[in-house]
Amino acid sequence: MTIRYNAPTTLTFTFICAVVLLLNTIFPGLNAAWFSVPGRGGFDPQSFRDYVRLFAHIFGHADINHFLSNFSFILLLGPILEATYGSGGIAIMTVITALVTGLLNILLFPTGLMGASGIVFMMILLSSFTNFNKGEIPLTFILIMLLYLGREVFNAFADNNISEFGHIIGGLCGSIFGYLRPSRR
Repeated sequence: MTIRYNAPTTLTFTFICAVVLLLNTIFPGLNAAWFSVPGRGGFDPQSFRDYVRLFAHIFGHADINHFLSNFSFILLLGPILEATYGSGGIAIMTVITALVTGLLNILLFPTGLMGASGIVFMMILLSSFTNFNKGEIPLTFILIMLLYLGREVFNAFADNNISEFGHIIGGLCGSIFGYLRPSRR
């Protein structure tokens, strides 16, 4: 029996995030410098680093608990989605979701954004489309949308350091991807 690198996009993403988390413990401030998107007014269009951060914010995590809460879902859903949409397809969806959440955060919110939670919610909503047939809306999609995104809208009014907005936008990206791009089954 051999161990197989069965979901290259998911596993590579996980390993990159784990390395960034480790490096941030050795070099405190690394996340703030390279792996978080600034809030409204903090983006410098003259800074190459700020353009990198539009995508790289998904690699940074505040601590091991933040990392584990995201990657317990990503490692569960990612391989299934890669089998359905292809590794390249999931990679493209991840990059687009990172860019959209980063840009909207810069435009709308005064606080920074860091972590892969938007990717988690993209995968959660996208997974409800894995058995989508043309002309139908899966009931699982409606229920997941109500449960996951409804909870995030409700929690958006709580005073915490969680970007419910990033979750909502990630979920909307997953919904759009699922609707526009049929699975390869």
